[in-house]
Amino acid sequence: MQFLFAALIFVMIFLLIAGLVLSQSGPKQGEIIRGRLEAIEKGAMFAKNSLRLELIRDELLSSIPAVNKVLVRWLWPARLRNFISQAGMQVRPGKLLLVSVVMGLVFLEVAGIISGNWGLAVCIGVPAALLPLIFVAFKRARRLAAFEREFPEVIELLSRSVRAGHSFAAGMEIVATDLPEPACTEFRVTFDEQRFGLPLRDALLNLCERVPLVDVRLFVIALLVQKETGGNLAEILDNLAHVIRERFRIAGEVRVRTAQGRLTAGILIFLPIFMIIMLRMIDPAYITLLFTDRMGQLMLVGAACLQAIGGVIVWRIVTIKV
Repeated sequence: MQFLFAALIFVMIFLLIAGLVLSQSGPKQGEIIRGRLEAIEKGAMFAKNSLRLELIRDELLSSIPAVNKVLVRWLWPARLRNFISQAGMQVRPGKLLLVSVVMGLVFLEVAGIISGNWGLAVCIGVPAALLPLIFVAFKRARRLAAFEREFPEVIELLSRSVRAGHSFAAGMEIVATDLPEPACTEFRVTFDEQRFGLPLRDALLNLCERVPLVDVRLFVIALLVQKETGGNLAEILDNLAHVIRERFRIAGEVRVRTAQGRLTAGILIFLPIFMIIMLRMIDPAYITLLFTDRMGQLMLVGAACLQAIGGVIVWRIVTIKV
């Protein structure tokens, strides 16, 4: 057991030091990109209020070449990179995975030292390793929700710009300049892509990939159909904005009517955890057997798995998509 403890500490320290050293030893690609962008801006003589361009896509999965060669062999690191970019974070998948591994090992060692039970330490270390991914998922959900709230205003601004005689591309530039994050960032990227030669169809499809929302798909489909068949673009955009606002209104009513069910689901999910903490504080000897006995530990693991499955089922029942 002491040998395993020493080996885990060595691996944890080695990964931490190697990640920090190797990530700083490679070429600073950000400075290279920044220099190229400054050269492009000087050569083109943009105005002071011109948009900052990102012409070079960062396709690296890790700043460490050896780790990058390993990660490119699978598909899931690329999906993880898209997941991180949808959260608006500038972190490579390799660094995020390194942080997850180090955090899991740290919690594993601390829990093992304090409790002396390595089975319980593993049960604590594995969820701790998932904390960085949970944080990215939380930021992604908040960013997509903010974009969804701003999207009707985006469509109405595009409609007003088209009615005023501007082109659709000029309307996207207005959106990228006047509206707050994250709508301005996504439409800035779309505007830059089509301005530098990418067809508008491909630029809009890239927007669907970066912002995986149903409303954005409807918006892109409506624009592509209008481009192929013709029609009043301003009227189409006004109708689409009205449909999205009505969907928000219905979703708010559904959320109000299911509030009691969601509260019940939250109580059922967190009640066992609350009871364990309270019993631990009131009478530790009454519940210590669950943590010290082998059968008690298996019962805790089984109860946690069943509780997680039940929580997911109950939450899906009370969550109604509109």
